[in-house]
This record gives sequence, C-alpha cells and structure tokens, in this order.
Amino acid sequence: MSLQVERFPWHRLPQAARRLRERVFIEEQGVPADLEWDDTDEIAEHFVGFDDNGDVVAVGRLYPSVVETGRIGRMAVEPSVRGQGIGSALLHEIMRAGAQRYAFLCLSAQEQAIPFYERSGFHLCSETYEEAGLPHRDMRCAAAQLILRSPADAPFPMQLGRDDSSWLYSDVRDWSQLANHLIGQASQRLWIYDRQLEHERYDSEFLYDEMSRLARRHRATEVRLLIQDDRPLVERRHRLVQLMQRLPSSISLKLINPAYPFDERAFIIADNDGLLFRHDWSAPAGFANFSASGKIRLLAEQYQRQWDYAKASVELRQLPL
Repeated sequence: MSLQVERFPWHRLPQAARRLRERVFIEEQGVPADLEWDDTDEIAEHFVGFDDNGDVVAVGRLYPSVVETGRIGRMAVEPSVRGQGIGSALLHEIMRAGAQRYAFLCLSAQEQAIPFYERSGFHLCSETYEEAGLPHRDMRCAAAQLILRSPADAPFPMQLGRDDSSWLYSDVRDWSQLANHLIGQASQRLWIYDRQLEHERYDSEFLYDEMSRLARRHRATEVRLLIQDDRPLVERRHRLVQLMQRLPSSISLKLINPAYPFDERAFIIADNDGLLFRHDWSAPAGFANFSASGKIRLLAEQYQRQWDYAKASVELRQLPL
C-alpha cells in the first residue's frame, strides 16, 4: 500500500481524520473526550495519510513547543492497516516537515509505543509519567535531517549503545545535530576534548541545559572539559562559563599541558558507548558512533593521561562570580 500524506489546518481537517482519532484514542484507548480535543489543535499543522483508495488511514499533528522545538502528537493509524509501515511513513513525513523549522523534535510516547519511535531515531528523555490514565515517557530527536537522509538501515538509529553505524559529517551544522543527540542521551559521563569551546559549537542553550542536567544527576556523574585555549570563554560571554560558576564541584575544566604529548583531534565521549570524533582541530569533518565502546576505551585512557598532566585555568579562576 502506498501512502499519500497531505497537510491541513484544523478548520480544514477532514471529518474522516477526526473520526479516526476518536476511534483510536477515545474508543480504543479510553482517553476522555475533553482531553483528546484540546486547544492545541487550533495552532497545530495536521498530517493526514490517505491510502490508494483515498481513505484516511493515519493522522498526526505538529506544533511549536519550547524554543527551537516542534512537538509531534496525536499519531494514530487505522487498526486494519497496522503493521504495514503506515505509521512510520507518516512519522517520517512529519519529521521531514519539522526538521525544516525546528532544531529539535519531541513527543510524548505511550510506553508500549517507545520501540516504534526509537526505530525512527527518537530517544528517551524523561522518567515515566501518567497522561490520560496511560504511562508515557518523553522522547526527543535532535538529528532528524541526518536520520532521514541517511542510506544506512540501522534498526535503532542513533540510540546510545544500540547503533553501531558510523554517522559521517562534514560541517558544523551536522556536528551540532550529532552532538545534541549524543549529549542528550548521556547519563553517566561526558568528556569533551577540543582546542577551544568555540561559540558556534558549544555556546547553546541546549548544551547548557543538558550539561546542567547531567551534572546534577548524581555525585558519580562526570562532566569534564579538556581544552587548549580558554580565551574565547573569557573574552566573550559563554554560557558554559556561567554554568561552571554555578556548579563548580560538578563540572571540571582543565587546560592541556603543552609540555606533555597531546593529540590534535577533537572528540566527545558520552557514557561508555557514544563517540563524536573530529579528525582535526581545524577541520570540520568527522564521524559519530553510538556504540563504540572499543574506541572509547582507548580514547578514555589517552584522555585520562592528559587530564592528569593538565593545568587549571587561571583566567577562569579570576573571573568575578
């Protein structure tokens, strides 16, 4: 079966699409009608999937959420055609549209639907909570453009510890998507090694929030920044400086000791599996791997040796609080 997807504002949404939502959410899942039909419908863009006969078989919506984020919701597929890839095809159309407007896509997934969204690159970013009487968890995708255009057939794309594909990148924009997606999944360790914490790469609200989340997670969590040059942090107002001043015992920064042999390749390590690697400090290209425990063991040993010989940043220490 082929799927034709069309977009509608709320006032033009076909009645058949509304009836499908009613059958799936209200009748099948027991969601109260006053929760199913909400004010968000008015501001959302609605996506409707039609089969070869022109019948409505799938629906979903996309609307603006917090800064740079689009939220996907009300995904429903006609019961008689489930298991045929209809839901994935519709989701990918919504992701394609959302990736043109937003840096991040998020959604609230019923727990039984989590694997479905993981297969399209969404990862978990909350604990379980109840919504309309059903257990849900928040999920997020920060690299929709890369996932949708990739020829690789990874069963769980960019899932930390589950995807051993190599995701190549050649510019800062793709690096940022991969960095956001990787760091957003870290729960134990985040080690960064680079020449500088350049503003175009590291000075973002998202990285500030995620590093803060990770640093506060528990006492055993490690957030380390090992760089060669701290001047950009001092000369311009950098979000990470503010964060380090707020959480001095949870986020550590050191300067590479030039007297000790050091590597001029940049990388980010997330937990024991996630790696974002750049081939040279001055080059934009590299790769990401979300299941790279072998490579990470070697890089972590190198990182630890350099960390032991590294120096404290005098410039940052002298900044006023």
